[in-house]
Amino acid sequence: MSNPILDPTGRARRAPHGADAPRPRLSSLQGARIGLLDNTKHNAGLFLERVAARLRADYGAEVALVEVKRNFSVPLEQEVIDRFAERCDAVIGGVGDCGSCSAAAVTDGIAFQRAGLPAAVVLTDAFAATGSTMARLQGMPDYTWVTTGHPVAVLTPEEVDERARAAVPGIVAALETGAVA
Repeated sequence: MSNPILDPTGRARRAPHGADAPRPRLSSLQGARIGLLDNTKHNAGLFLERVAARLRADYGAEVALVEVKRNFSVPLEQEVIDRFAERCDAVIGGVGDCGSCSAAAVTDGIAFQRAGLPAAVVLTDAFAATGSTMARLQGMPDYTWVTTGHPVAVLTPEEVDERARAAVPGIVAALETGAVA
């Protein structure tokens, strides 16, 4: 199968429409094993660490797995998805703050969802159209993500902390209700 992220012709095989299953969700984050998927973009790891610290302190979640993607612009390998599925109850991924990394982040979030894992993907507001296009290409046009301001890569640690704090309610909503607040 051609990769719809990397195929500039738009002829890559698309996921079938109707593949939009109900979004998996957690009943609570208390005691939940959370996986973090760092897409290697500058400040993504710090952002995820700050989100995880808040989820531990305020919701009783624990971080069970942290993975760093080999390449921010391509979808995850099935073995990585399987590793998260074995060790985690939910996944947080990001930060999509460019076109290709945002497309890949949405693809990853949908792959986690199809594997039965609630996933909160974080994109910056500048790439909403990219996220929507990729969700449509993946056969899940209603797929949603958590949005933060653009850019993230150039922020100071204090600014990253503020963005993470602001994103937590949306992340919690995505993981517990399947909808973004």
